Amino acid sequence: MIYKEFIVTAEPFIPDILSGVLWNLNISGISEEVNCLKVFSDSVSKNDIELILNDLLNNKMLFSFTVEENFLEDKNWNAEWEKNRDIIRVTDRIIIKPTFKEYIAKENEIVLIIDPKMSFGTGEHQTTKMMLQLEEKYIKGGMKVLDIGTGTGILAIAAIKLGASTAVANDIDEWCYENGIENSALNSTTEQIDFRICTLDKIEENNFDIIIANIQKNVLIELADEISSRVKLNGVLLLSGLLHIDEKDVLEIYSSLGFIFSETIRMDEWIAIALRNRG
Repeated sequence: MIYKEFIVTAEPFIPDILSGVLWNLNISGISEEVNCLKVFSDSVSKNDIELILNDLLNNKMLFSFTVEENFLEDKNWNAEWEKNRDIIRVTDRIIIKPTFKEYIAKENEIVLIIDPKMSFGTGEHQTTKMMLQLEEKYIKGGMKVLDIGTGTGILAIAAIKLGASTAVANDIDEWCYENGIENSALNSTTEQIDFRICTLDKIEENNFDIIIANIQKNVLIELADEISSRVKLNGVLLLSGLLHIDEKDVLEIYSSLGFIFSETIRMDEWIAIALRNRG
């Protein structure tokens, strides 16, 4: 059988988001490269991929994209994908591994077991790494956390392992909801994390110590009022999914809602921001 390989580039290049929408097609696998995704299928056309990416373009989640089509001999694409996944050291303490890789934790290390399947948040992208770094710094024992757009559940799971007492993790995608529950079970955090398939406005709680949101700039701006109303006074807000050129606009919006700037960290062209609610 001849398989098709599609090389997908985009600006901005956010592999987790691109993978999430592309898995809605009848594809066999996705391989994340340095500046592109390789998508494999025996039935999807180039036009199918362009149509789904045009939706992101129309919703201003992408500025541009390209799709290149090649033809390949058949392979076990799941095996190829697994071969390219590795153990990721995010900080001195935080390690991410898939179930099919062995790792023996050292003293004080936190190992996150994540099988991403069709959800966002493998831990490989810069924004996920930076959010984990900020979580390690800001999460204290007993905190109540909200993870908006949870994807694989990685940030909510990390929050619990870093000492938070409970977390609510929402997503509007059913694949993400199911994958988050699966990954939570792998990490023995099921009792502490309440996964919900819903939009943010359906979450009635408004007393979170920390809110974490690794989503796009336009969504963070659109949801700014909803997000700010759910953070406790003196609570912390951690934001990413942002390019460095987005910083000014995002800070202006959240400053107007009573947040003060704590810090920005940067990895390549990506940033993550920490803010505190001063009311």
